[in-house]
Amino acid sequence: MIESVRRRLRQRYGEWRLVRLSPVVLTVVIASLAYATPPEMAFSRLLPAAPALAAAMWPVLPTVLLGTVCLCLMIGLSLVFPDLGTWWTAAGIIAVTVAAAYGSHLRLQRERTLFHVRLVADAAQQVVLSPLPRRIGVIEIESLYLAAAAEARIGGDFYEVVDTPHGIRLLIGDVRGKGLPAVGAAAAIVNAFREAAYGESDMVNVARRLDASSTRYNAAFPPEGPMERFATALLVQIPHEGRRIDILNCGHPPPLLLNRSEVRVLDPGNPSPLLSLAGLIGDHYNVDSYDFLPGDLLLLYTDGIAEARAHDGEFFPLAAWLRRQPPTPPRDLLTALHRDLLGYSRGRLDDDIAALAVRLSAP
Repeated sequence: MIESVRRRLRQRYGEWRLVRLSPVVLTVVIASLAYATPPEMAFSRLLPAAPALAAAMWPVLPTVLLGTVCLCLMIGLSLVFPDLGTWWTAAGIIAVTVAAAYGSHLRLQRERTLFHVRLVADAAQQVVLSPLPRRIGVIEIESLYLAAAAEARIGGDFYEVVDTPHGIRLLIGDVRGKGLPAVGAAAAIVNAFREAAYGESDMVNVARRLDASSTRYNAAFPPEGPMERFATALLVQIPHEGRRIDILNCGHPPPLLLNRSEVRVLDPGNPSPLLSLAGLIGDHYNVDSYDFLPGDLLLLYTDGIAEARAHDGEFFPLAAWLRRQPPTPPRDLLTALHRDLLGYSRGRLDDDIAALAVRLSAP
């Protein structure tokens, strides 16, 4: 496995080196054609294309050096073929080289800026989506996160798992909106959960503290436009020995419970209010309990998975997909889900995606 990965990396590195050498190859090909063909064909006039291509992948100095080489080649060709129109082509090479050098400078500046932005995104991701434990006692846990915009790396979906004296508590949710405001709202909810999950024995009180934190954040950083900013959330509590799960659903897509080949949709008996909306519609929270037996797998997910669309507009059939999966560890299940989601949507994700797979190990 490791050796195959190394081979793929070496192959990609070799391909990238060939691409980086393409301006040199282009220069050699144009100079060879200009020397080997009649002057009337004037292949030498294509020499300015080489520094223009170099600007897309080379730093400033090598780009200027390649332009200088092209200029020297043009002068050399003019000694062999006096009627090539040397001065016009030489002027074109000089002009293109100057423009290419400036373009290379701007590209490098943008790449540095993007690098720093990605560093900030990675830091924000560590705050909102910290690495999860793979196993807590008899409970196996795996996570999946995909941003709708791959370069953004993080969005408004969030999750967290904590091991508390009250049992293993999980959180997954989705903030309405995108960008930094959604990330900030998600961070406020996750941080509140990390504190409340330890301090509150009742899941209802945990939900109330999440709602209060979300409300305070929205008051401090009001959303732009007339729409309210709110979040769906799903709270799950599993005793350390398993056997039972307690779920508090605040307007979130219902989790799926896989027992052998049977899939059960765990719809809430009485839905609880979305986060930051309890003050408007009341803070009446409801906890549902279900059996959680050895070998059972619980899948928590955000609406980006259930609403992933094929080219014909059909939603991803998550429950049917899960029913077809063989008994597998959570990590392998989410790997298959990731692959099949991208294949189903042809790589076009319209929303962020987050999922948690939790399995009670068989004795």
